Amino acid sequence: MTERAPSTTRGSAARSGASAARAGTPAAGRGTAEPVEHRGHLGVAGGTALYVAAVLGTGILVLPALAAAAAGPGAILAVAALALISVPLAATFAALARRHPDAGGVATFARRAFGPTAARIVSYWFFFGTPIGAPIAALMTARYVVAVIGGGAAQTTLIAIALMVVPVAVTAFGVRFAASVQLVLSGALIAVLVFVLAAAAPHARAENLQPLLPHGWSGVGLAMSLYIWAFAGWEAVAGIGGEFRNPRRDIPRATALALVIVSVAYLAIQTVTVAVLGSGASTSAVPLLDLVSVATGSGGGVVVAVIAAIVVTGVFNAYLAAFSKLGAAMGRDGDLPAWFGRGAENGAVARRGLLLSAVVMALYSVVVLASGDLQPFILVHTSIAAAVYGLGVASAIVLLPTRSPGWWMAVLSCVFAAGLLALAGWHLVFPAGIAVIAALVGVAANRRGRRRR
Repeated sequence: MTERAPSTTRGSAARSGASAARAGTPAAGRGTAEPVEHRGHLGVAGGTALYVAAVLGTGILVLPALAAAAAGPGAILAVAALALISVPLAATFAALARRHPDAGGVATFARRAFGPTAARIVSYWFFFGTPIGAPIAALMTARYVVAVIGGGAAQTTLIAIALMVVPVAVTAFGVRFAASVQLVLSGALIAVLVFVLAAAAPHARAENLQPLLPHGWSGVGLAMSLYIWAFAGWEAVAGIGGEFRNPRRDIPRATALALVIVSVAYLAIQTVTVAVLGSGASTSAVPLLDLVSVATGSGGGVVVAVIAAIVVTGVFNAYLAAFSKLGAAMGRDGDLPAWFGRGAENGAVARRGLLLSAVVMALYSVVVLASGDLQPFILVHTSIAAAVYGLGVASAIVLLPTRSPGWWMAVLSCVFAAGLLALAGWHLVFPAGIAVIAALVGVAANRRGRRRR
């Protein structure tokens, strides 16, 4: 199969992404991407829905209370600051995806910037590392739903499994179908959130916003660190760039719309939570349920359960679309057995990549569900995500035209990614271990290639 990502020039020769993958050299520099024919079907609406799902995640269920405990009303400032910081990060991945729309996503960017070893490492981080977040999110959401509607451990496990299985089935019909479903899910999510916020807002009291900084600016910083992961997800949808009908036009539009929707949603949720619940916001385990109870009484719990189910289903829908295409790209580029390469083409359905990602997710689910202690797994997930971001934005520095708006956004994003890596601390041992495995796989593949010659 040939890679359909546009080729760019470095020096006197231009090489296509596919040939570079096989020759073991990077395929791009700072030149201008050549036009390429795409067979994608996504428009702005479908792309925006997938982007919103990837970023507006399960954080809305718990983060408003955690941030309020850390900073009080100052949590509102923390969310506003994170929304501004997210602009360069989202813009960087949008600039990369529109210039190099390919199923490999961040791996394609790393291959073009730093070569096949970097691409293999980031592929393994994303494909074999980040799926540990799936059972975490499913279990968190299932516990939330059970707390609302009642049930025990068995019901919690069954709900968690169902929340993961349904999106796998949806994604099997292709990214276009998944985007159509996601358009409905995202629309329903926004509608329910608007209902909750509109019903609760009249109960807001100005005195609940004082004092603004009960824990000082250090509390605002802690709230920001909590909300960082709520604004993550832009790297996950980079792999579906080739599914857009017109990537160069529609990806920036979809990114901008999603950024506005997500920022407004988080800011509104945090503001209403603090203004309505006051000091009670910091001790609430289920802040959205408390908001509904204030506005409509205890019968509104069903609404919260619906929000939780829509949120996690939407997140899985968006991530699985990216995982399936990445798995196919890895098979195409030699980072996985070639059998998985079917479906890497823009517009094709990567069912074999989806199958492998479902198996990886299932293996992690067994471990996470058996343990029940989510904290260590969350730390593993966040450290791997920080590593993916770091290499992704570093690739942008190399690939985007120097001093262009996208390049400056990439420079700012590198500062942001450095902060994420610093927060990860010693937990970076996990992505480091995966990187070693990926490098060893590359060495073995090169030896086999030399023997065949």
